Amino acid sequence: MLPSSFGVCLALATYVWFALPGSVVAVKHENFKTCEQSGFCTRNRAYADKATASGSSWTSPYNLDPKTISVKNGLLTGTLLKTLEGRSETVRLPLTISFLESGVARVTVDEEKRQKGEIELRHGSPARKERYNGVQDWAIVGGLTVDTKVSGAAEQGKGKTVVQYGRKKTFTAVVKHAPFSIDFLRDDEPQIKFNSKGFLNMEHWRAKIDREPKEGEPAPPEPIEDESTWWEESFGGNTDSKPKGPESLGLDITFPGYEHVYGVPEHAGPMSLKETRGGAGAYEQPYRLYNSDVFEYEMDTPMTLYGAIPLMQAHRKDSTVGVFWLNAAETWIDIVKTKTSSNPLSLGIGGTTDTQTHWFSESGLLDVFVFLGPAPQDIIKRYSELTGYSQLPQQFALGYHQCRWNYVTDEDVKDVDRKFDKHSIPYDVIWLDIEYTEGKKYFTWDKDNFPNPIGMQKHLDSHGRKLVIIVDPHIKNEGNYPVVDALKSQNFGINNKENSIFEGWCWPGSSYWIDAFNPSALAWWKSLFAYANFPGTTPSTFLWNDMNEPSVFNGPETTMPKDNLHFGNWEHRDVHNVNGLTFVNATYEALLARDDPKHPRRPFVLTRSFYAGSQRVGAMWTGDNLASWDHLEASIPMLLNQNIAGFSFSGADVGGFFGNPSKELLTRWYQAGAFYPFFRGHAHIDSRRREPYLAGSPYVEPITQALRLRYSLLPAWYTALHTASTTGEPAMRPMWYVHPSDEAGFALDDQFYVGDTGLLVKPVLKEGATTVDMYLPPSPGTVYYDYFNYETYTGAGKTVQLDAPLAGHTPVLMRGGHILARKERPRKSSALMKWDPYTLVIALDNNFSARGSLYVDDGESFEFQKGAYIHRRFRFYPSDEASPAISPLFLRSEVDTSQDTKEAKAFLKTMKDVRVEKIVIIGAPEAWESTTEVTVREDGQKEKTVSLMWRRGDGKRANWAVVRDPGVGVGKGWQVEF
Repeated sequence: MLPSSFGVCLALATYVWFALPGSVVAVKHENFKTCEQSGFCTRNRAYADKATASGSSWTSPYNLDPKTISVKNGLLTGTLLKTLEGRSETVRLPLTISFLESGVARVTVDEEKRQKGEIELRHGSPARKERYNGVQDWAIVGGLTVDTKVSGAAEQGKGKTVVQYGRKKTFTAVVKHAPFSIDFLRDDEPQIKFNSKGFLNMEHWRAKIDREPKEGEPAPPEPIEDESTWWEESFGGNTDSKPKGPESLGLDITFPGYEHVYGVPEHAGPMSLKETRGGAGAYEQPYRLYNSDVFEYEMDTPMTLYGAIPLMQAHRKDSTVGVFWLNAAETWIDIVKTKTSSNPLSLGIGGTTDTQTHWFSESGLLDVFVFLGPAPQDIIKRYSELTGYSQLPQQFALGYHQCRWNYVTDEDVKDVDRKFDKHSIPYDVIWLDIEYTEGKKYFTWDKDNFPNPIGMQKHLDSHGRKLVIIVDPHIKNEGNYPVVDALKSQNFGINNKENSIFEGWCWPGSSYWIDAFNPSALAWWKSLFAYANFPGTTPSTFLWNDMNEPSVFNGPETTMPKDNLHFGNWEHRDVHNVNGLTFVNATYEALLARDDPKHPRRPFVLTRSFYAGSQRVGAMWTGDNLASWDHLEASIPMLLNQNIAGFSFSGADVGGFFGNPSKELLTRWYQAGAFYPFFRGHAHIDSRRREPYLAGSPYVEPITQALRLRYSLLPAWYTALHTASTTGEPAMRPMWYVHPSDEAGFALDDQFYVGDTGLLVKPVLKEGATTVDMYLPPSPGTVYYDYFNYETYTGAGKTVQLDAPLAGHTPVLMRGGHILARKERPRKSSALMKWDPYTLVIALDNNFSARGSLYVDDGESFEFQKGAYIHRRFRFYPSDEASPAISPLFLRSEVDTSQDTKEAKAFLKTMKDVRVEKIVIIGAPEAWESTTEVTVREDGQKEKTVSLMWRRGDGKRANWAVVRDPGVGVGKGWQVEF
C-alpha cells in the first residue's frame, strides 16, 4: 500500500496531468461510477427488473392503511405499510400529500423508525439517524401555502381516496390504497402516475445480522436479498462505512401520452432526454445526478456533471406537466418509452407514447412536487415560486467577460485592457484565476505579481470595467495563515466520519473545506470579504466560486467521502448535491454584507456546482469544456435545459477551456456565445493566448461584430433577465416552449428564441459550414425577417436555408409581431452606454401589429424593489383592425408596471434626458410610400411632427421605414401616429 502522503501527491499529479490539453485521455471513466458500480443503483434497477419480469403477477408490497387516512386543511395524511418478503411484520412509512394554493401537489414519504430515532448506527457513528429533511431549507423559498379549502373523500368499496384541487378544481389526485399508487389527472385525463409499475422501494432500517455461524449455535438463515453493498461499499480506494445501512428510495413516475421529457440538468446530451435501458439510439446507463468535477467531459452521455436540478418536464401537443424530485443525495433516473396503438392493425401509426421514468436516490426522503400545467409557462412559474427566480444581475454582468487561467501580473491585466480599447472591442469584466493569490491561499495577493491590486482596479474603473477573482471552498492547510487557523480553531470545516476535521487535496495541496451549512461558519465567511479584511478588493471586485461540488482530488470520484459529517451531523451523502448551493449562497451573502446596508448592490457570483435554487444567487457555466466543434454544438441544448429548469443566467466557456481552437471555431463560438445569457471567454493555463484581438484578419472582424451585436442588444437581454427574475420564463427559449402545438419542433435543440424579443437564433455549429437550415413553425400568416437585411420568410413548418459566411453574423430572424429595444452607439463597456438613447425595432406581422417591452433600472442596486425602474409596454396597432392596411397606425408607449414611490420619482428624474432616438419599422405598409412625417404626442408636451423615411424592399426584402429622433422620453407615455 502506498504511504498516504505519497498517495495524495500521486492523486494531485494525476489530476493535473490529465487536465493538460495535450493529454491523450479525456474524461477518466474509471474515476466515476457506473450504475453497476453503485450498490443502490444496481439494487433499484434489479427491483424494477423483477417487477417488470413478473408482469401481472407482481404486486407492490406497499399499501396505504385506510384506517390512518385523513384529508383535512389541504393535507392528505396516512401511513404506508411495507410488507416484508417472508415475514409477517410491516414497516411503517408516514405519508403526506400537500395540496398547495398554487395548484401544485407535494408527496412526501418518511420512515417512522428513523424519524423517531429508533435505530442503531454502526461503528459508533455520530451521524444523524433520521432521513435528511433539510434540503427544503436551501432549495425552497416560498409557494408552500396549502389550500385549506381542498377536501377529499374515500370511495367506499373501491379502495381509493379522491381529492380535487387546483384553483378551479380541475386537478384530481386518485390515491389507490392497495397496492399504493397515485394518478394525477387534469380535466379527468391522466397526466402523471406514481407507482403504476410497482417500482416504489423504500429501503428500511434493519440491524446487520452476523452471517458467520458461532460455535454451538445454528447457522443464521441465508439472506433473502443480496446484502453485498448494504453495509459498506468501496470505490477508488475509499471504503464507505455506511453506518445507517441501506436507505435508498425509488419510485416509478409515468407520463401517459407524453413522448418528450426535458430537464434534469446537468448533462452533455440532447435537450429531449433519451431512453436509458439500451436499444437503438438509447443509453445503457441512467441519467445520473451527483455533482462532480468531470474535466474534458464527453458528449451525448447521461454521465453526471457539475450540477443537479431534479426538475423534469414532459410535453405533448398543447400540454406540459412536470415533477420536481426534492432530494440532494446521489440520484439516478431511468427513462423508457413505450408506444401503444389503438388499432392493432395500424402498425404503430397514430398511437400514443408513454414515457416511464424511474427515479432512485441513495438516502433522504421521498419528496416530489407535481405540476399539471397545462402550459410550459405554468410549470416554470410554479417551480420558480417554490425555488426562487433567477437573480436580476447587475447590468455589467450581461456584457462580455474576458478570462483565462491566468493573467499573470497586474500589468498583464492592464495590457489586455488597453488592447481591447486599441482594437475597439467592448468588454466589461476581466477575471483572475487562482494564480493571483500567494501560494493558492485565498484572501491574499501574490505581492510580486500583483503588488498594486487597487491601482489595477482603478485603471479598470476608468472605463467602467470590473474585476472577478476566484475563491474556492478548499482552504490551504499551512502555518501562519490566519484563514485556516480560524477555520480549524472554531470548527468551521467539514468533518470526517470520526467527527474530526476532514483533510483532502485540491489545488493548494493539503486543504480543509468550509462547512457552509454551519450558520457560524457562514457568519465568519461573510466577515472575510469585508474590504478591511480582504485588502486589495474594491466595490468593483466580484467573485467566482469553482470546485464547489466539492472537488477533492484524492477523494472517491474526485469528491468527498459520503460518510463525512456536516453541521448537525448530517452525512455528506445526504447533502452532496446541495453543497455547492450552500457555498455560493455564503459568498453571495458575503458580498451583500461588505457594502453599506443602506445602499446594497446586487452581488455577482459565478458558480460551477448548483442545485435547485442556485438561480437566486448568481450565474453558472457548463464547466471544463473542450475547444472542439462538438462541445460548441452541445452548449446549446445544455443551456436550453438550464433555462427551462429555471436557471436563465447561464453560459458556456467561449472557445472551450481545454485545448486550442482553430480560428474558425473561435470565431463561430463568439458568434454563438453572443447569444448566451452569460457570455465569457475562458482558457486553460496551457492553452495559447486567444483574446479576441489576437485572432487577426479575417477573424477579428466578425468576432468584433459579434461582441458589438451583443452590446447593442443589452437592453433586450436585460429585459429578458428581468422577465426571468419575475416570472421564471427562460431567457433562452426552445421551440417547443414558444410553439407548444408544433410537434416537429419538440426535439429541436440547435435554435432558440431570446426572451420575448421574437429573435430566433441559429448559430453555425459545424466546421466549414457557410449556411444553416433554420426551421420555421407552421404559423399561418406569420412572417419572419432577417434581423440584418430584412429579407422575409414565412412560417410554414419547414426549414429555410440562410447564408452564414464566417465573415458575417450569426443567423438571426425576427418574428413578426414583436418590438425590441437596442442601443446603437458603440462603447467600450456597458457602463459607458448608460445614458445613451434607444432605438426601437418593430417587426410588423401581417396585420400591421406588434408588441414588446423594455425594462430599465440603475443596473446595480436593489432600488428597483422600491419602484426605481422604468417598465414600458410598446404596442403598434391599426385603428381599424378590420382594415389594417388603410387605417391609421399607432405606436404607443404605456406603463407595464410601476410604483408610486419617492425612489420611483427620483429614478425617473435621473432618466429624464434619455430618449428614443430612432424607430425602425420592418414590414412598413405600401401606403407609407408618399408619407414623409408622423405625428408625435408625448405626455406633458405639445404635439409635434417628425420626419419619416420609407424604403421599398428589393427582392425578398421587406419594406422598411425609419422615424428619426422622435424625441420622446424612454420613461414617459407617448404615441406616434402614422
